Amino acid sequence: MVATAEEHKVTPAELFFDLVFVYAITQVTALMASAPSPVRVVGGMTVLALLWWCWCCFSWLGNVVRADAGGLLGVLVTVMAVVFVVSLAVPEVFADAAGGLPAPLVFVFSYGAVRVLHLVSYWISSPGDTALHRTLRRTALLSVAPPFALLLLGCTYHGTPRLLLWLGAVVIDYGGIYVTGTSGWRINSPGHFSERYGLIVIIALGESIVAMGVGMAGFPLTVAVLGACAAGLLLSAGLWALYFRRFGEPAEHRLAALDGDERTGFGRDVYTFLHLPLVAGVVLVALGMKKVLTQVADTADYGLAEPLHGTVAWSLTGGVGVFLLGAAGIVLRSSGPRPTALLVAGVCCLFAGPLVARVPALLALALLALAVLGLVAVHGRRMRTAGVAGT
Repeated sequence: MVATAEEHKVTPAELFFDLVFVYAITQVTALMASAPSPVRVVGGMTVLALLWWCWCCFSWLGNVVRADAGGLLGVLVTVMAVVFVVSLAVPEVFADAAGGLPAPLVFVFSYGAVRVLHLVSYWISSPGDTALHRTLRRTALLSVAPPFALLLLGCTYHGTPRLLLWLGAVVIDYGGIYVTGTSGWRINSPGHFSERYGLIVIIALGESIVAMGVGMAGFPLTVAVLGACAAGLLLSAGLWALYFRRFGEPAEHRLAALDGDERTGFGRDVYTFLHLPLVAGVVLVALGMKKVLTQVADTADYGLAEPLHGTVAWSLTGGVGVFLLGAAGIVLRSSGPRPTALLVAGVCCLFAGPLVARVPALLALALLALAVLGLVAVHGRRMRTAGVAGT
């Protein structure tokens, strides 16, 4: 395996690796859209958290070892195949269809294979690094084996018990990373590391656009459909601008300014943990946008005055709220200006579901898009003001 340098950039091999996660994120949206309910949304977020861990493992490994050279390239292709199998099983993890292989077991064993491949590859990448090897052993004992056992146990149950056991596995898995500490982990190239996470945010935003196309598939193209698509694109553009023009770059600069365990801890908190709400929020928004396009396009069953109902009504604004609160956490951890606008807007969006259920779906989407674009301007002005004050 070939070590990376500080100026290392994202390789085509890593972009190729990300393609399978495009499909995985799409499958999570499909899992929730098949039977929208609060329980199913929690289940979808649980599955997303497990998939996120699979991706993060190799974003860290690809920062210390080149993904396009040596043995790691073969590992990445193998992991792609396994994650593709995981993605195929996602729609049936909580409602296994009759016939064929048991989807929950396929999902769990494939997930376990990805985690083992990651640990083994990391061990081989630094044969003389005793600190890393100690951390890898602790990770296997605290953050891999117990959650895997809970995931397997969950496969023997159905419905809520399975969901609760899998939620417990996620909590133990994520908490185990804090217990094992930062010793041994390294971030060689801050630029590469932040770019990898920026790309996965773009992938999630792209899935929200795909969800709109899926939502209106099979229906005629109308002026209302074009308006809904325009509003959805503006909403995605607003979330993109918040990340890439407002708080993503300061986080990268902060990462580059640190070194050693401080850099590792910052990368763990801001990228591995706080980027998950960003991706989860976009996936929830995609669920709402998909339903908006379906209602606007299906004129035989819905009128233009029809609002969203139930879980999808909450997911449209709630997803934006999750995204904004994750963004606020990143700004706070990056020692940026107090993200008051992000916090207030995030909380308001989280509790705006009942309001969405009272206005036409197309109008709700358009107003939300305008609100996010307004937030981009407000947060940008606050950042500029803080910058002037700091000088």
